[in-house]
Amino acid sequence: MDDNGSQRGPLACKEWDAVVRALLEGEQVIDLRKGGIREPGRQFDLASDRFFLYPTVEHQEPDLLKAAYRDWVDPAPVRRAGQIVIGGWADVIAHATIDDDAALATLDSKHIWTDAYAQSRLNWKARQPLWVLVLRVHRLLEPIAIPDRSEYHGCTSWMSLADMPADPYALPSEPVLSDTAFAGKLAGLPEWLPRD
Repeated sequence: MDDNGSQRGPLACKEWDAVVRALLEGEQVIDLRKGGIREPGRQFDLASDRFFLYPTVEHQEPDLLKAAYRDWVDPAPVRRAGQIVIGGWADVIAHATIDDDAALATLDSKHIWTDAYAQSRLNWKARQPLWVLVLRVHRLLEPIAIPDRSEYHGCTSWMSLADMPADPYALPSEPVLSDTAFAGKLAGLPEWLPRD
């Protein structure tokens, strides 16, 4: 969004490069969001139910990921000669908010964060809930490199990408998981989480 609140391009959600990779490889179908320190209204809100996945290395540290994923922390695939590579997009098929340890514990095997880091995200801004987004992720057949613009930097969840087509669905892409595999992932989610 620009200073007048109008959208300049399609929306992207910024997420750690390792989490974007986990989504694009079908390792996880959820994203946990609390929002950045520069969010409008100072809290996370679901700005769109379809968005590009924008990989970032801001705040990403290997020791905040489960051991099997720590070697995924590498800035090279994210920034190449002043460009960011967009590899996919997502549809939000369900979402919920949580504010207690028990609900968070039921998600432990569904994301790549360590238990301690997930707990710290839940506790940060304790009056605000942690959002759980259930995503149907699509991989672009040809990843798109866009300029690494200064307006894309900073600790915020959403941004308009001036360099991308208006609708991700219009680009050649394929679901990361088959319908059957995706249904299996959904079936493994906790009972309290809404389903399609």
